[in-house]
Amino acid sequence: MKTTGITTIDHAPQVVAEWLNLLQEDLGWPNRGRAYLLFRETLHAVRDFLTVDEAADLSAQLPLLIRGIFFDGWVPAKTPAKPRSLDDFLARVTDAFAADPLAEPDVAVAAVFALLRRHISPGEYRQVAWAMRKPLRDLWM
Repeated sequence: MKTTGITTIDHAPQVVAEWLNLLQEDLGWPNRGRAYLLFRETLHAVRDFLTVDEAADLSAQLPLLIRGIFFDGWVPAKTPAKPRSLDDFLARVTDAFAADPLAEPDVAVAAVFALLRRHISPGEYRQVAWAMRKPLRDLWM
């Protein structure tokens, strides 16, 4: 593979692979594609449940390619999403798994939250938590 010589860009696919490996390990999932789908859908739901400013703040903590996944398809004018209950959040994620439903959506989403917690600053993690409604915040924490 040809490299750019720019470490941040050249290393970006490896970072995504490392994050997905961790998520697969945490969930005990052998299927990389399923882990990626969960990761992407959860990131999009988090993004859409935050204000534009808070989504931008969170994205600043994400590695380059993960930031791209986070922003893929974003329509800032439609954020924050309404309604924003825990059930609404979980429905947004589980809708992507219609063909092969998640057995425990709350556990799966919590695993993505835990992955984010390991990679963003504690201060940003708390800010995102306090931007969420209480039932969702409880899952986030």
